[in-house]
Amino acid sequence: MLRYLSSRLAGMLVVLAIVAVLVFILTRAASGDPVSVLLGDQATAADIARVQKEYGLDKPLPVQFGYWLREVLQGNLGQSIFLQRPVTQALMERAEPTTLLALMAVAIAALIGLPCGIVSAVFRGRMVDQVFTGIAMLGASIPSFWLGIVLIQFFAVSLGWFPVSGYGAPDAPLAERLHALVLPATVLGLLNSALIIRFTRASMLDVLGEDYVRTARSKGLSEGTVVLKHALRNALVPIVTVLGLTIALMIGGAVVTETVFGLPGVGNLVVNAVLRRDYPVIQGALLVIAAIYVLINFSIDLLYAVVDPRVKI
Repeated sequence: MLRYLSSRLAGMLVVLAIVAVLVFILTRAASGDPVSVLLGDQATAADIARVQKEYGLDKPLPVQFGYWLREVLQGNLGQSIFLQRPVTQALMERAEPTTLLALMAVAIAALIGLPCGIVSAVFRGRMVDQVFTGIAMLGASIPSFWLGIVLIQFFAVSLGWFPVSGYGAPDAPLAERLHALVLPATVLGLLNSALIIRFTRASMLDVLGEDYVRTARSKGLSEGTVVLKHALRNALVPIVTVLGLTIALMIGGAVVTETVFGLPGVGNLVVNAVLRRDYPVIQGALLVIAAIYVLINFSIDLLYAVVDPRVKI
């Protein structure tokens, strides 16, 4: 176990190092200059040079990367050029909406995807299977921004059940904030449930054809016991994998969804940082998101041994 954890930790550090290099290179390769955006069109060359020196943007790129990497290793993601505060603080201020949105969306996706996938596999080739398979294909094809606009028009504008955008006042109760997240979480949950339906169906079909499932049925066990206790339990490994991937996908999907619904989350922060060329925010946010991806994958590997004792780590 210790050897496995050490190897995985080393692999995680290598991945994050590669991500740090790529993020730094890509942000600098993008057209535009944060200082020019900050000072505006009326700024003089002297003003631009002064601000570039203040933020260390006048130094060679390898030197800039070395300074940034040194700060990251000390737990400091840098200072936002536009927000005038630490990137870590800016991310923490935006973390709550994104976290709650991701958790609600995962719950919706799982509540839809798992039962539909199981039923689709049990009734393979029948009408219900075709319906759920069609829903999965439709969910994988619909753009999130389009679905978000449709839901806003129907449930927010026409019916008035939910707010059109926003997350409530800073001192708003949690219930009000969760109410504002229902529509964006539904968008992410519906679209990502398509992936869970397909994986659950495929995994269940593989298991339902095994000899031990036929043996359980021959013993006179009810179909519900056979499906849930014997088949589903042995099909959980790929299902756990897709659930973990779904959580990771929620982070990327939050960028578009938060923009459509005007949520003050991490996704919205990243979009604004890209438009402003706020290098520290872009680099810090993407590095944190990559770290979350890596940790999710690591957690999935550890869950394998819990879900299926036959898996050795």
